[in-house]
Amino acid sequence: METKEKQNSGRVSASFRVGAIALVFLILGFQVAMFLYRASVAGIVERHDRPDTVYVVDKDLAQKILGSEDVFGDDGQSGDYDGLEQSRSGGKSGTVISRAGARNSGSFEALPQTQSSQKRHSGGVTVRRNASHDSRAENIRLRHTPRTWESFPFNPNTVSVEDLMRLGFTEKQAQSIDNYRRKGGKFRRKEDFARSYVVADSVYERLEPFIEIPLLDINKADSAAFDALPGIGPYFAAKMVSYREELHGYSYPEQLMDIWHFDEEKYDGLKDLIMVGECDPYPLWTLPEEELKKHPYIKKSAHALVLYRNTMPKSQWTVDDLIRNAVLDPTMAAKLSRCRLAGLE
Repeated sequence: METKEKQNSGRVSASFRVGAIALVFLILGFQVAMFLYRASVAGIVERHDRPDTVYVVDKDLAQKILGSEDVFGDDGQSGDYDGLEQSRSGGKSGTVISRAGARNSGSFEALPQTQSSQKRHSGGVTVRRNASHDSRAENIRLRHTPRTWESFPFNPNTVSVEDLMRLGFTEKQAQSIDNYRRKGGKFRRKEDFARSYVVADSVYERLEPFIEIPLLDINKADSAAFDALPGIGPYFAAKMVSYREELHGYSYPEQLMDIWHFDEEKYDGLKDLIMVGECDPYPLWTLPEEELKKHPYIKKSAHALVLYRNTMPKSQWTVDDLIRNAVLDPTMAAKLSRCRLAGLE
């Protein structure tokens, strides 16, 4: 009996020793795996922070490669040129940073002006080239890169998730902003961005001077863009497009209030969101009567205007003369005088 108990005790002790040794090896294996994982993550982050290749282009070298005298301005900054055609460091298409901002071409990445890794030299500029990386490595880098923030001009409607993270948002916050945009959300004003629940007051105060939301050019916008404006539905959006065609282009934004039921209250709700871009001057003095009748300020006076042009010298072909000679209604003439009119040949 005692012998059996001793045998069983010996077996338990042996099993315990084997289990303890296995546990030690398991812990060591786990520690080694964690070490290798952390080392891999550190390597991925480091390789992103240190670009694969850096080109320092001086003025003489850039002009020799590009054959252009306008690559650099007098201030030593690079000019408005689209890129290197043949780089000595690899023969691939590249980019020189322009005065308007960094632009990308081919496989080069021009460093943003806010990044510390950008270096300007006397008469030169640093250009970085990053190789493409596996998406899994990029995800690891995004999760493990220490959080820092920068402040640089951005449009909240188009800024990328990665740049939102550069601005100081977490990955989750940046994804939330991007999801809002993907569902049709739009930031029309800076205040709209401030109202987002992921934008803290302190963050908005820092970023507010850098928010750049382009104004809508009412001479280029389509009905969908007009429809997206506050207080504008499909009806007014279509009217804004058709009225622009009648005018041959808007000359000043208040012309929107000529549209039936487009009152001052509706205009005040969007006037800070729009602008009037370029349009061709209206050829008042050369169009035939049938074309003049299509213009809302002239249609009732088109025949009288043609008679006036046929009988009066060109020296008296002015809007003021049309008013003095009762060719145009004073109210319509006042509106017409603010329009962009083609000059006399």
